[in-house]
Amino acid sequence: MPQVRQINIELPEDLKATYANVVRVAHTPGEFILDFSAILPGELKPRVASRIVMSPLGLKLLLKALSENIARYETNFGEIKTPETHTLADDLFHSTSNPPAPEA
Repeated sequence: MPQVRQINIELPEDLKATYANVVRVAHTPGEFILDFSAILPGELKPRVASRIVMSPLGLKLLLKALSENIARYETNFGEIKTPETHTLADDLFHSTSNPPAPEA
C-alpha cells in the first residue's frame, strides 16, 4: 500500500477570503482556467476576483476531492438541493418589490 505524504499548507496571515457565486471555466489542451467572480443585483459586468489555472489532472483530482467533501457534508447536514425551475440569475435579479402573482 502506498504511503500517504502529509502536506502542511501555510495560510498567510494577511490572506483575504474572496466570495464567488460565479465561475467561468475555459480550457486548452494543457490546462483549465477558472475565473471566479461575484455578481450582485444591478451589476452588468462582474469583475474577476481570482483566476486559478490547473492541469487537467489537477482539476480532475480537485473534482474528486470536491465530490467526496460534498458527500461528507450531505451526510452531516442533509442534501444540498439544486433549483430545478429557476437559475441563480433568477435569485439575484428578481424584483423583491413585485412578488409573483398567485397561481390560479
